[in-house]
Amino acid sequence: MILNMKKISFNSPVILSFALISLGSLIAGYLTHGASTALLFSVYRGSLKDPLFYVRLFTHVLGHADYGHYVNNMLLFLLLGPILEEKYGSRTVLEVIGVTAFITGLAHILLSTSSLLGASGVVFAFILLASVTGTGKGIPVTTILVAFLYIGQQIYDGVMLTDSISQLTHILGGAVGAVYGLALKK
Repeated sequence: MILNMKKISFNSPVILSFALISLGSLIAGYLTHGASTALLFSVYRGSLKDPLFYVRLFTHVLGHADYGHYVNNMLLFLLLGPILEEKYGSRTVLEVIGVTAFITGLAHILLSTSSLLGASGVVFAFILLASVTGTGKGIPVTTILVAFLYIGQQIYDGVMLTDSISQLTHILGGAVGAVYGLALKK
């Protein structure tokens, strides 16, 4: 079978660009032994006089600890993102990503002394945004079920597990997605 290049389209510019920039940041992290990741693609407490402090509030969602972390985030990101970008438009999807990055980055700085990186907050925003998306009026039962299962799992993991995963980031990302979904539904 011959692949017809004329039928391949750059169908989701924000989502594809995000995934490619994230891959670039991962490669840069490998090449710099993590220096570029710490400098640009993770958020942590720092001096308010450092201009990169403010940049990292948004760019931490582009950084990933390793290839497995990147792939786990990008699978759902690339599955849900194009659907949402087609439905709501590039600007709205970019706004959801930016708001999620800022809120999760700020919350992490205020509540934690460690660093945070990765797109999981954005992925969970997309999960809740997608669950709200539909043609009917009101809050879909599927949204209630997804929110209940998802928030319940994150609370359980936060209490029962000792790992490096930020359940708060997942919960906040999901909240951003749900709020946007409900607002866009009106």
